Amino acid sequence: MTVSTTSTRIIIYGDLPKKENVIYLSNHQCTVDWIIADMLAIQQEALGHVRYVLKDGLKFLPLYGWYFSQHGGIYVKRSANFNEKKMRNKLMSQIKAKTPMYLVIFPEGTRYNPELPKVIADSQTFAAKEGLPVLNHVLTPRVKATHVAITAMEDYLDAVYDITVAYEKTTDQNGKRKEAPSMTEFLCKECPRIHIVVERVDQKDIPKEQIFMRRWLHERFEIKDKLLTEFYETTDPEKRNKFHGKGQEAKLSLKRTVPSLLILTGITVGMLFSDTGRKVYVKTWIYGTLLGCLWVSIKA
Repeated sequence: MTVSTTSTRIIIYGDLPKKENVIYLSNHQCTVDWIIADMLAIQQEALGHVRYVLKDGLKFLPLYGWYFSQHGGIYVKRSANFNEKKMRNKLMSQIKAKTPMYLVIFPEGTRYNPELPKVIADSQTFAAKEGLPVLNHVLTPRVKATHVAITAMEDYLDAVYDITVAYEKTTDQNGKRKEAPSMTEFLCKECPRIHIVVERVDQKDIPKEQIFMRRWLHERFEIKDKLLTEFYETTDPEKRNKFHGKGQEAKLSLKRTVPSLLILTGITVGMLFSDTGRKVYVKTWIYGTLLGCLWVSIKA
């Protein structure tokens, strides 16, 4: 399935099922990955159901930190500072309210960036130390947030979507992988084609004990690693920059995205055309950010 924007083609391998309560597990390379999750949700009429598990530092983003929290986002700290009880309680409150759920988790915890070799090396060292297969095109996944999400939502969850994302034209002339496109490149320049493998895993087929789920999650990332190795490293020009199988085509209707963009742009531009509007805009940004950070710190 191919989703077309103004300058980007998104090719999807696999079928997107009906609207349902899901956890979306994906490899993570750049901020565009967030948009990919939204685009897939749109295909299922589930955009309003999207919630993100986010690293704790993002709650201090101006305005957006507060926005994500108010829309069901869950901020988590890494490693020893991870607060399982807080995450579980937030999920249970949403389940109790019967909130439709499309919960996006990037289990690697940070982006895979070939230009940061130390991050990749540390991840591989950790895997080797834990007796796990070393991965080359993804980072070693961390299981804590995924385990809490799946066990807390067990009776509410329909499935897990295992998502693998790859970006074309992100290898140099020697075949070495480069950094994935930034949000600015995606929105303002011609972005290369994006390939996505979708696999639906029924929740009953996922082990619930953390030690076994950890092995299961790593195995899912081993599959991603093999897919990405073929995508980026194959010497067969017919297979390079492709996943196995044939994509089906679909359109992302502009009427779903343009109206809200035009309204937001119109309001913002209108404010910036006058001295009073500019002052209101700046004050809203500054004070809104401060109040938002305070609110998230108290409520998150």
